[in-house]
Amino acid sequence: MKNVKPRLRKILKEKNLTQNQLAEITGISQASISRFDKNAQHLDWHLVCIAEALEVSIEELFEIEE
Repeated sequence: MKNVKPRLRKILKEKNLTQNQLAEITGISQASISRFDKNAQHLDWHLVCIAEALEVSIEELFEIEE
């Protein structure tokens, strides 16, 4: 089984952004972004908006371990 976990914290750090700034850019609440970062909830449209805002693919939002 593969272990999939979000890389959002790392990507935000690389891009010098905060969750609050990402929330402003995407229109997604900071609480929802936090839930994604904690691997608690992944809504499809959130993934698309976050990936577009950060200029990464949806796959790049996750770290996949075998």
